[in-house]
Amino acid sequence: MSSSEQLAPAAPVLPTNVRFVLITVFLDILGIGLIIPVLPRLVASYTLQADSQAYWYGAIVAVYGVMQFIFAPMIGALSDRYGRRPVLLTCVFGLGLNFLLLTQVSNIYWMLVVRAIGGITAGNLSVANAYIADVSSPENRSRALGKIGAMFGLGFICGPVIGGVLGEAHIHYPFYLAAAVSLGNVMYGYFSLPESLPANHRKNFHLAAANPFAGLKGLAHLRDVGSLVWVYALTMFAQFTLQTTWVLSTELRFGWTPMQNGLSLFMVGVSSVIMQGVFLGRYIKRVGDANAVLIGLASSTVALTMYGLASQGWMMYVLILCNVLAFATGPTLQGFFSRAVDARSQGLAMGSLTALASIMSVCATLIGTSLVGQVSHIPKGSILLGAPFFLAATVQLTSLMLALRYLKRVDQ
Repeated sequence: MSSSEQLAPAAPVLPTNVRFVLITVFLDILGIGLIIPVLPRLVASYTLQADSQAYWYGAIVAVYGVMQFIFAPMIGALSDRYGRRPVLLTCVFGLGLNFLLLTQVSNIYWMLVVRAIGGITAGNLSVANAYIADVSSPENRSRALGKIGAMFGLGFICGPVIGGVLGEAHIHYPFYLAAAVSLGNVMYGYFSLPESLPANHRKNFHLAAANPFAGLKGLAHLRDVGSLVWVYALTMFAQFTLQTTWVLSTELRFGWTPMQNGLSLFMVGVSSVIMQGVFLGRYIKRVGDANAVLIGLASSTVALTMYGLASQGWMMYVLILCNVLAFATGPTLQGFFSRAVDARSQGLAMGSLTALASIMSVCATLIGTSLVGQVSHIPKGSILLGAPFFLAATVQLTSLMLALRYLKRVDQ
């Protein structure tokens, strides 16, 4: 029996202690969701022109991703050495402090610095994924990781709507509430979150092995699934292009307010919860892991194209709900990687995936927001305003082609 099997029961029902980390993740994403509808407006309060706003917003999101890329594998490796609980709680505390500091910045340069610091502790979600991997059996891993995705969805159901409403009253209110939620989350976790990694399953920390490039190299050489690194990377690029340009694009194309953007992100959360929190286990059992990835990528490619072609704001809401199958892709891909590494390296592996997602978010942000800046002066109604979504669709199609090549080799 492998060490990962010793750590978790083989029963299909997830262990009871999973609920603690899921609630922690929900509160974490709730805090992040609160600021999404208003972060571009906060940037705009320090800039004057629409193109300048897009470029600065891109820089602020990108620097966060760069720091996450550098530090996420290190944070994951530290959790392999010292346990998931202390590392996770430290990261959540850093997140809450970062939200609070954002209300105190006096110019765009300090805002950039604060977000860079925030990126250092942004590896908390990779630790949460490692926690779930600790307490779930290999055959149940994709479904278990899907629960993390469902918490993302719940956070996006509540966070952006509340943030949009508060942002209409005062631009700093969502940041204050996000800070309170995160710091309250630390208190909750301190008293309620049990450790998932026994002392005898921990491994020594080596800085050389915890750098992002070494971690990515290790992922690329995993037996049978190493080639999926490119699929995951391109999928993350397409996803982050969508995420980082959504608010900017909908404001530009349809004149949406923070409230309307909050509502659209609410719909994203509903779709995520429906797939990842309710149907994912049964869906994977019916179609298999490989087909779940392929169908999800195909659905996302079509949806991204249609986002770019949409001529009315209401169409975006309909497309979000029609793209529900795409939410099976992420946790299923993560499940492939998690099953390919032993229990002593789950933190480093999940941290490396987070680092890969982070560097893709940087590339997607810089390219996507630059595209928004380039088309910001084009009259409304032009198809060129959908350029960021067309870029994301093209990348997602490439990911689908690569997945077709490699996933059909996987023995279900």
